[in-house]
Amino acid sequence: MENEEQELQEITTQNDESIRIANEVVASIAGVAVSEVPGVYGMAGGISSGISEVLSGKKNLAKGIKVDVTEKETKIDVNIVVEYGTRIPDVAFEIQKRVKKAVETMTGLKVISVNIHIQGINIAENRDNKEKTEPQE
Repeated sequence: MENEEQELQEITTQNDESIRIANEVVASIAGVAVSEVPGVYGMAGGISSGISEVLSGKKNLAKGIKVDVTEKETKIDVNIVVEYGTRIPDVAFEIQKRVKKAVETMTGLKVISVNIHIQGINIAENRDNKEKTEPQE
């Protein structure tokens, strides 16, 4: 129970009322925003997130995302795998823009940084098959 308390961040509104937002909620909002960016193949998460997805049967929207939420602001780290052939700086910029907008709009927190970590590149199978069938010179 104490661990859950640490993961919830309290935001004080204008009327001195408070809203508590779990770090997992911020991570899920960011995850949805990232998944909508063209050129992103998927999120790169650890082994534990992969196992939990298999056991629960649910897609983990926060996979590959780490958030550090303080009282009024947040820092977000995103770990992704990109599609082969996409321009990585363009994909990273689009992720930063969409994540910042989504989190700030939905939570009222100020996003002070969105750090993108490219963990891999997905090379499509059809590209591999094409290279195998082309005649060698």
